[in-house]
Amino acid sequence: MSSKDQEQDLAPADSTASSKRAALIFNPVKVDGPALCALVERHSAEAGWQPPLLLETSVEDPGQATTRQALDENVDAVLVAGGDGTVRAVSEAIRGSGVPLTIVPSGTGNLLARNLRLPLDGQEDAVAGAFDGDTVEVDICVAAIRRPDGHIEEHAFVVMAGMGLDAAMIANTKPELKKSVGWVAYVDGAARSLAGAEPFRITFEVVKNPIRRGQTQAIPTSARLHTAKVQSILFANCGELPGGISLIPDGSVLDGELDVALMQPTGPFGWLGVWRKVWWDNSVLRRTRAGRAVLERRGRDASVRYLRGIAAEAATTVPQEVQLDGDEFGEATRVSCRIEKGNLLVNVPKGHDVRAKQPKADVQAATRGATAERS
Repeated sequence: MSSKDQEQDLAPADSTASSKRAALIFNPVKVDGPALCALVERHSAEAGWQPPLLLETSVEDPGQATTRQALDENVDAVLVAGGDGTVRAVSEAIRGSGVPLTIVPSGTGNLLARNLRLPLDGQEDAVAGAFDGDTVEVDICVAAIRRPDGHIEEHAFVVMAGMGLDAAMIANTKPELKKSVGWVAYVDGAARSLAGAEPFRITFEVVKNPIRRGQTQAIPTSARLHTAKVQSILFANCGELPGGISLIPDGSVLDGELDVALMQPTGPFGWLGVWRKVWWDNSVLRRTRAGRAVLERRGRDASVRYLRGIAAEAATTVPQEVQLDGDEFGEATRVSCRIEKGNLLVNVPKGHDVRAKQPKADVQAATRGATAERS
């Protein structure tokens, strides 16, 4: 036998698989770091991958810098574990890279995981999905935030952004209460925000012309401007919240569209109308055929107005609080949001059905496109 034949016999059977590497980015405050790292290391070894890159987030870096570090090291998959803010930060940095993201449910809200119908009661299946799961093309949104001094910042979000009372509610939520009771703490923030809440006037537009996947153009200039007096305006990629609440009933992370909700309660009982719309109408009645018939007979409810497009912008003369995926982002006088269709690849457990609450055609197209790209 020649030396060349001996070298071939000694070569690994699958050198491509053994060269792959995953990165785990986690918030050490939200998760059991050592246990999760061990789990990812075990699945990496079982899949024949190299030992994973293990990176912690921090107050100074909620996830963007660590994600860029992982991408610079040419990892093949990224797993993220932490609160909604960690998922948002990592998604912001990884979008458009072609590297799939796996969400390991943890933290208080798990909003993107909920909207993808991922299991929230265990990490084993989620981690396994990073190595042998299915890949779905998920929409991601980008918000350009104009500060009162004219400075503009761009940040991505995966669930929703808001200007007005919803952002003030988040800003007024006590961190220690949120840590102890989770998303229920927002009720305390809402109670303290409602006392001094004042409606404000916005000028807004919603752009409906389609754009290509991953396109990052600014919102085109249009003469179709509208004005409204609102307590809050929401820009949503999806709309399922904890507790089975459907804030945006038709929101989907797979449809390439941005949903906009104008909160316009009027009179002393106006917020009861908003709550009925969001909880009873959206979260209960719309789930059955008989319930939808009731809503059709009742007619339009002016307390919440829904609009849809691929980009939207709202401006106000009085600076308002802004939030992205449940994190406060200071005050702004203008927020411009756009959708980037399918620009975030997400790995889900093999065979997992994300079609619940998602249009079937959207899911099939997203999964088919992502699989074709990977192959």
